[in-house]
Amino acid sequence: MKTKLFLLALCLTLLTTMQPKTYAQSYDTVTVAFWNVENFFDTLDNKAKNDEEFLPGAKKQWGSERYLTKIQHLGQAVKEMNAKRGPDILGMAEIENKAVVEDLVKAQFPEMKYEIVHIQSPDERGISTAMLFRTSIFKLVSVVGDTIHLSDNHPTRLILHVILQGKNKVKVHVFVNHWPSRLGGEEKSEGNRIAAAKELRKNVDAVLTADANAAIVIMGDFNDEPDNNSIKNELKAEQFICDSANYSYSLHNLAWQKKRNGEGTLKYRNQWNMLDQIIVSSSVLKTPQKAFSYICNSFQVFKADYMIEHGEKYEGSPLPTYGGSKYLGGYSDHFPVLAKFLLEKGKTKK
Repeated sequence: MKTKLFLLALCLTLLTTMQPKTYAQSYDTVTVAFWNVENFFDTLDNKAKNDEEFLPGAKKQWGSERYLTKIQHLGQAVKEMNAKRGPDILGMAEIENKAVVEDLVKAQFPEMKYEIVHIQSPDERGISTAMLFRTSIFKLVSVVGDTIHLSDNHPTRLILHVILQGKNKVKVHVFVNHWPSRLGGEEKSEGNRIAAAKELRKNVDAVLTADANAAIVIMGDFNDEPDNNSIKNELKAEQFICDSANYSYSLHNLAWQKKRNGEGTLKYRNQWNMLDQIIVSSSVLKTPQKAFSYICNSFQVFKADYMIEHGEKYEGSPLPTYGGSKYLGGYSDHFPVLAKFLLEKGKTKK
């Protein structure tokens, strides 16, 4: 019996060693996150923008101490993501300018080697989107700000279109969004978000026309949910459930299943809303393994205990910086979302 087992093991070894010499692929795990950081303003008066609400002499008394606390709190949460390594790509909404992001990076994680991507928004309050990425993994190829044209010509946030290149020349298109709000009511303001969806879809189609297998990651605070008209019908971001996806759709919404399970990123009138989402192109999901691919079921709403409000009325909600005009010293009124991907890092001969 022992002789038979030995011969079987020997045969298996010979078969293995007789296989053709091939290239062995290896991958980095890349964590992609998005966070609406809620009114991340500096303490300086920008005469060209309506930022008076967040100045030292205003009702909210937004001075240096509160600004530095905001930086500390944002840094605390960001550093805890990705098993306390911080995300490799982080999209941000509601930042006033590039300077506040520079202050955050310098004070909280200078060792993480983040590069900042930002184009100033035409938004009347001055808030815009930004993105950080780890330079040890990616390099910046290009960035443009896509303008959303509303029917009343009201200025709103740009869609940040960033192209990153990983090792082995893998390119990833990242779109960072902060769509128009529901101010005035969801139904009345819906046309503004449909305009945003059409602009984004136009730019996604341009990318896919040039390369049908392009790796696309769309992130943002959409001010609409995965099943709302703007996202499902205009952007055409279909639901995604691991191992049962219909790849005839070009875009898939990773947040869909969490939404269906009753989770969300913002609580309004005791109802969870999944306004913050990550959407990807089909090529990122298909098997066999691609150069950049989603790790199934890795999408999550990130909420450490210190970011959560406790109390009968707001139990479980994100702990914001302000509750109306009352300073709470929290983090944000939104929870961040994140997802993990595999990025091919090169090929080495065996």
